[in-house]
Amino acid sequence: MAFELKQNLKLSQQLIMTPQLQQAIKLLQLSRLELVDTINQEMEENPLLEEASPDEGNEEEVHAQVEEDIQSIEHEDTKAVERTEELTGEGDGREEFDWNNYLEDYGPVGVSYDRKDSDTLTLDNIFTESPSLTEHLMWQMKLSPFSGEEVRVGSQIVGNLDNNGYLCASLAEIAQLENVSEEYVEAVIKKVQEFDPPGIAARNLQECLLIQARMLGVKDLIVEIIIRDHLKDLELKNYVHIARKLKVPIREVEIAVLLISNMDPKPGSMYSEEKVQSIIPDVYVVKAGDEYKIILNDDGLPRLRISNFYREIMAGLSSHDPSEEKNGKKYIRDKVQSATWLIKSIQQRQKTIYKVAESIVKHQREFFDKGINYLKPLVLRNIADDVEMHESTISRVVTNKYMHSHRGIFEMKYFFGSSVQRTSGETIASKSVKEEIKQLIVKEDPKKPYSDCEIVDLLKGRGIDIARRTVAKYREMIGILPSSKRKKYF
Repeated sequence: MAFELKQNLKLSQQLIMTPQLQQAIKLLQLSRLELVDTINQEMEENPLLEEASPDEGNEEEVHAQVEEDIQSIEHEDTKAVERTEELTGEGDGREEFDWNNYLEDYGPVGVSYDRKDSDTLTLDNIFTESPSLTEHLMWQMKLSPFSGEEVRVGSQIVGNLDNNGYLCASLAEIAQLENVSEEYVEAVIKKVQEFDPPGIAARNLQECLLIQARMLGVKDLIVEIIIRDHLKDLELKNYVHIARKLKVPIREVEIAVLLISNMDPKPGSMYSEEKVQSIIPDVYVVKAGDEYKIILNDDGLPRLRISNFYREIMAGLSSHDPSEEKNGKKYIRDKVQSATWLIKSIQQRQKTIYKVAESIVKHQREFFDKGINYLKPLVLRNIADDVEMHESTISRVVTNKYMHSHRGIFEMKYFFGSSVQRTSGETIASKSVKEEIKQLIVKEDPKKPYSDCEIVDLLKGRGIDIARRTVAKYREMIGILPSSKRKKYF
């Protein structure tokens, strides 16, 4: 069989993502903090982008001048591009752009929102730096009668504690690092274990609890024996078995268990360096009369405009070298186009979030009126059909976006979920079923907690028919222990 090279013409259609579409999709799925970082980075890379001050006037004149300058530096033909409602990213950024309404549209969509007191300094907004676990222990070590070598070994011990205050390194590893004996390291560990918080530098839970029992001055041997030999039974709340093994009355075991339960199994957690990040909502839902109004939160988002400084640069380009003038104009044209794409993408992002939030509120009206028990089953297709967008666009919109309402702050994904069939034929959201299970367990008798089978029967009485394994799954999802571990004996 002979091989030969041939040239053939083939006509085909391909879906290609333009740079503008890629940028629009990227901005749409960013969280609020990521969007601010992206805008700041673009402002650093593009000299034609600048932040407009809120009280700056004559924005219309500036934008009109921008359009004139774009036309003056573009010599090639421009193509008319059809604009669509959904974020498509079509076009090259040169088409007509409504600069006059840009700042109005880019700001909050819907009703006005008065934030006169938003910048007021309150004690809640003042942050203080708390000492870390390492700093707290090193401070105590400096106040203790440690020798130079003990401080050196003690620093290794403190440096090898995890966030819960447990020692991760072995005696042999610390001894090898500091060139001392393991007995010497053990002696320094005992000294460090006398520091605050009680139970620090332990190597396991058993040692941690024993240290705390010693520092509390507990003289009850039952407490020590339970910690040493019966931690598994203690976890399972098998107090009868412990009493039988120790040959003591159950009441004495209960007293010892009550003391142990007040100990801290993670003594270092109170000095954890993890910072709590407050959630900044992207959307506010405000009730005005009988209607709910959607307000986009624009606080902290830079209000972009195209700088007019480039006009002065262009005035100096019509000089000596034609190639320099051509390259300069091309550079400015590219940057103007890039800036226009970014501004339009942000503007469209705000409008898309507004439409999706408005649709969510419309579908979940009963939730906002009456509470979580009235949350309806909702899928992406419902919102996509309502706002006439694709499901993938809705998915990007609700990712890492938060909604503030009088019911609390919720991730926009919270309002979507599967449905459970009621005995009456109606459907109820799975999150509402979880809330029903949670309320049942909150009201149960701590000494006789409901089993999963009993919860199934109670839910049937409320018109919710689900299997026992579904109850177990929902219970685990909301972080509730099984009945054997919820039971309280005293």
